[in-house]
Amino acid sequence: MTADAATQHTSAHDGDVSANGSPIYTLFDVDVTTAPEREHLLRLAAGVSGAVHIKGFGSAQDCSDIMEALETCSLGAYDERLIYPRIAKLGPAAYDFYAAHGLDEGYWKRAEEAVRIRSSLLRGQDPMDVAVERIRSAWGDGVEYARSGGRPMFAGMIREISKGAKLHFDEITRESPGLFDETPASFVTLNWYLDMPTSGGEVSVYRHRWRPADERYRDRYGYTPEAVAGEPFVTVRPEAGDAVLFDSRNLHSIEQIAGEGRRVTLSFFLGVTGRGPLHMWS
Repeated sequence: MTADAATQHTSAHDGDVSANGSPIYTLFDVDVTTAPEREHLLRLAAGVSGAVHIKGFGSAQDCSDIMEALETCSLGAYDERLIYPRIAKLGPAAYDFYAAHGLDEGYWKRAEEAVRIRSSLLRGQDPMDVAVERIRSAWGDGVEYARSGGRPMFAGMIREISKGAKLHFDEITRESPGLFDETPASFVTLNWYLDMPTSGGEVSVYRHRWRPADERYRDRYGYTPEAVAGEPFVTVRPEAGDAVLFDSRNLHSIEQIAGEGRRVTLSFFLGVTGRGPLHMWS
């Protein structure tokens, strides 16, 4: 499909293209769809798609009701000593609680509390159920919570990113080795946009996975733009109700909001396992 909601930049050999118009040496389009399929996820996992933009992943009414319910919730944040500007969130990130190849007890307590709060945000129901059902239907197989030490992990963090996020990557099997009971072969990020500002908030994904040489560009938790200079990339700016999936092992960044409104997502990772079911965690 065409990248009608995104901008794609390539560097050379633009005449050497595949059947879908993407340069063969990159194969890094945005697939835009209203009906996600297994193939969309497999293309991401295989590295021949830059992102999948699912229009109308959730209804406008669902998003509005969730946002209204969130007004009564107090959001926490990532540790600002590590991640700045501040990113507000509901729910624990696994790497926040990783210790000695496992999760400390604080993780499970935070996860239980987050699920309790989230479970009533959609007219008394959990919006995570809506997201999981859509992915299960697209995948055509099981969707399960990843396990650590035999216990199901938390998935479905709600985050508000207003001041952007610097260039970074997420690869939990590298950042937290030994955490999973079953290591995923590859994984992608899903962001369901519950609200979006009138301007700004877009995500850019680069065809560039972390390598040791990138550490010369390290900037606190992320990297300076020089790390991806000249690399192909896609930029997606969804609307409220849409979802975007991409391989978060690729370096990616988020622009700060520049118009009225908020940038709030329900976010989680999906791991492709050797057995077939997808695994979820945050």
